Amino acid sequence: MDKIILVKLREAGVVNDYLCSIDDIRNGDMVIVEADRGIDYGQVMVIKDDGQCPCKDKTTKKVLRRVNEEDLKQIQTNTNNSKRAFRICERKIKEYNLDMKIIQAEYSFDGSKILFYFVSENRVDFRELVKELAKIFKVRIEMRQVGVRDETRIFGGIGSCGRCLCCSSFLKNFDAVSVKMAKEQRLPLNPTKISGICGRLFCCLSYEYKTYLELNKNLPKEGQLISTPEGKAKVIEVNSLKREVRAETEDKTIVKMVYEK
Repeated sequence: MDKIILVKLREAGVVNDYLCSIDDIRNGDMVIVEADRGIDYGQVMVIKDDGQCPCKDKTTKKVLRRVNEEDLKQIQTNTNNSKRAFRICERKIKEYNLDMKIIQAEYSFDGSKILFYFVSENRVDFRELVKELAKIFKVRIEMRQVGVRDETRIFGGIGSCGRCLCCSSFLKNFDAVSVKMAKEQRLPLNPTKISGICGRLFCCLSYEYKTYLELNKNLPKEGQLISTPEGKAKVIEVNSLKREVRAETEDKTIVKMVYEK
């Protein structure tokens, strides 16, 4: 039965939905998929469903097959060529004195294009660099400027939770994340506690944000004075999941209040 799966293209590519008809497909399998221009390869990251996903339509690209021995040879050749392309591009950037740092080079599966990823704090005029690289490699050259979150997606890693980074395993897009989300979930506002490897706020802060908005409805905040059976008391602790509040009266009596959902 057809299913929707998430595939990460190449080593540094984005994660996208694909329609797969391979029955025994598993996470980690390498596959050949349809691309905008020809075919490409990638790794299965998540098997989402049995094909009933609303996103399954005529525009959803398909998984063509698992990689075979010839495909693996081509991928290895591309990987070796990409390393050489990286070194040459790095040298040419210095020659042209451009304010940019290359972080990855990738050949398309059929070898007709090289995609260079770079970071820079400013806009860069790399037109002459592209012309030079096109003369050297005799293929189409594409330069793609990325931010720190994209850079982390490319290199991957393990988060503080002990799992593979969300951005390099299943996230298709980077949603906006704010300190307000951490406050709503009553997390410590120490940047080192709520920031990822990229130095930006955890992407996962957005996962349960809406749930906490609902759970925190009508709950008092820490430091607020509330009425209790023991009289006025100051809130010293709030448990959003249990909707419980602990408050302290003037005579240091601790009162626990439970709020209905």
